[in-house]
Amino acid sequence: MGDWYTRLIDYFPEIEMKSKKHFESLFHEKEGIYQLEEGRDHVLVYFEQPDYIFIDYILVSGSSRGKGTGSMILDRLKQKGKAIILEVEPITFNDANSEKRVRFYEKNGFLKMNSIQYERIHMVTNELNKMDVFAWAPVHRTELWVYDRMQDIYGEVHAFKAMELYGCNPQPVSDVLCLRELAFSKLG
Repeated sequence: MGDWYTRLIDYFPEIEMKSKKHFESLFHEKEGIYQLEEGRDHVLVYFEQPDYIFIDYILVSGSSRGKGTGSMILDRLKQKGKAIILEVEPITFNDANSEKRVRFYEKNGFLKMNSIQYERIHMVTNELNKMDVFAWAPVHRTELWVYDRMQDIYGEVHAFKAMELYGCNPQPVSDVLCLRELAFSKLG
């Protein structure tokens, strides 16, 4: 093992990836909070707080997909009794797997946070990256609650040490996240 970064960059588009140095800084400076779990058939990177878990990356190897591995990983995280938040590429016609990914999360009880708009400029490619926010919770949580956590996630994970790591200031969170209209998805 130990090739977790190669596995991630081979699967995820460049506009969704952090630099290896960014990951290593997070693992070191947020030890026990920003975590890596690597198995023969998966890679999981997540940010854990007292009331939620943010899945930054989850990858199930091609040969293990469709065998319940991803659902088992999510179930194990759900057993911690915290809300789980993640970002998913919107369904597009030019990526046949985008619909499969969304259906996987929906099948596992995640709901799309329709009122949260999440768009950021990638610090390396300068491309606009639009993502949908999905969440699962063991108790009722509102989209406003998820939105507030996403603001923290952006600052603590995505924009972490941006100037030092990428040589540029991150976008202000107000330019990245927007609450369109307050919707009340029934989480939990």
